Amino acid sequence: QVQLVESGGGLVQPGGSLRLSCAASGRLFRIYDMGWYRQAPGKQRELVATITRGGSTNYADSVKGRFTISRDNAKNAVYLQMNSLEPEDTAVYYCNANIVVLTTTYDTWGQGTQVTVSS
Repeated sequence: QVQLVESGGGLVQPGGSLRLSCAASGRLFRIYDMGWYRQAPGKQRELVATITRGGSTNYADSVKGRFTISRDNAKNAVYLQMNSLEPEDTAVYYCNANIVVLTTTYDTWGQGTQVTVSS
C-alpha cells in the first residue's frame, strides 16, 4: 500500500560524497523509524543508520563520523549523506521504514540503489 522509492546512488571516487534519498508514496500513513541498510556481494546485510520520527539517530561504527542520516517528515523522506567514502562502502543500499496504515505496521523496503566507490 505504501512504497519506498530510492535515488542518488552511483559511482564516486574514494574520499568523495554521495547523498541518497528515499521517499514514501501513498496515503493515510505515518512513518515511524526509518533506516538505511547495505549489502555487499558475499556479505550479510548490515544496518548503516537509523532515525526515529523525532530525529534521534544511530550509526554503525564503520560509518560513524562520515555518514549523516536525516529525514523530512513533511515529505515522508529520509536521506543519507555519505562523506569520505571508502571502497569498503561499496554495496547496494536499501531504505527501510516502519509505516503505520490505520492500526497496522508494515516493515517496508525500497528497491535498493548501487553505490560504488572506486578510483
